[in-house]
Amino acid sequence: MSVTLRSARQQFEAKQRLIFALDVASLAEVKAYVALLKDEVGLFKVGKQLFLHGGPQVVRAIQQKGGRVFLDLKFHDIPRTVANASVEAARLGVQMLNLHAAGGLTMMQETVSAVNKTCKAERLQRPTLLAVTVLTSLDKDDLKRIGIGATIETQVARLATLARETGMDGVVASPLEIARLRRECGKQFLLVVPGVRSQGETWDDQKRVLTPEEAIHAGANYLVVGKPIRDAHDPRAAARQIVQEMSRGLVVDQRLTSSVRRASAA
Repeated sequence: MSVTLRSARQQFEAKQRLIFALDVASLAEVKAYVALLKDEVGLFKVGKQLFLHGGPQVVRAIQQKGGRVFLDLKFHDIPRTVANASVEAARLGVQMLNLHAAGGLTMMQETVSAVNKTCKAERLQRPTLLAVTVLTSLDKDDLKRIGIGATIETQVARLATLARETGMDGVVASPLEIARLRRECGKQFLLVVPGVRSQGETWDDQKRVLTPEEAIHAGANYLVVGKPIRDAHDPRAAARQIVQEMSRGLVVDQRLTSSVRRASAA
C-alpha cells in the first residue's frame, strides 16, 4: 500500500471514529452544526438537555440532513423501564445509545435481549449498545464519597467486564482506562472515549484526559469531542485538526477497525 493511500485510509478511519457532542440548546443550532460538520465527523451525540428541549424531532432533524446519531441519555432505572426505553431509541433509528453499567447485570441483559428481539422482528438496524462506567468528571475522592472503595481503574474494569458478559457492545470510559480495558475485555469490545483535549487546551470539568492522538494509539474506537469544535472560530477546521491528530495515533489493526466498521454500518 502506498504512503498516500495509507494516509487516506487512516484519515477515513479517524473521521468515522470522531463523535461530535451537540451540546446546544436549540433545533436551529442543531441543523446548522449538522450541515457544517456532517462530512467531517462520524456521529452526532445528542444528550439530555438537547433531547429534553427538542425530543425525537432533534434525532430526525439530524438524520434528515445525513447525520448519524449517538443518543447519550445514560438510561439508569429498573430493568424493564431501561429495556423499553432502549427499544424506542432503536425505533428512532439511532446508531448508538447508552445506559449506566451501575444499573446492574439484569438491567443490561434485559436491554440487550429486548433490543435484539425488536430489531429482528421489525427489521430494524440494531444500534450499538454502550454501558457508561465511571463519569470522566469523577476522581477517586468522588468515588469514596459515594461509598466505592475501589480505585477508578478497578471500578471501570469491573463494570466493563460485567457489561461485556451481558452482551453489551462496549463501554464509555475515560482515556486513562483504555489499556486495562483492552487487556481485560479484548479488541472486539468497543471503547467510546470522552475526555480528550488537544495539547494546550483547557480541561474544563474533565479530570481524566489524553490527547486525541494518545487516546487512539492506546486503543480507543471512538472519541467524543464537543467544546473544542463547537466553540472554535472555524468548527470545520477544528474537526479536521482533531481528525489529523487521531490519524497520527491510528495503527491500522484489522481487528480494531472491523469493530468500528460493523458499528458504522448499523
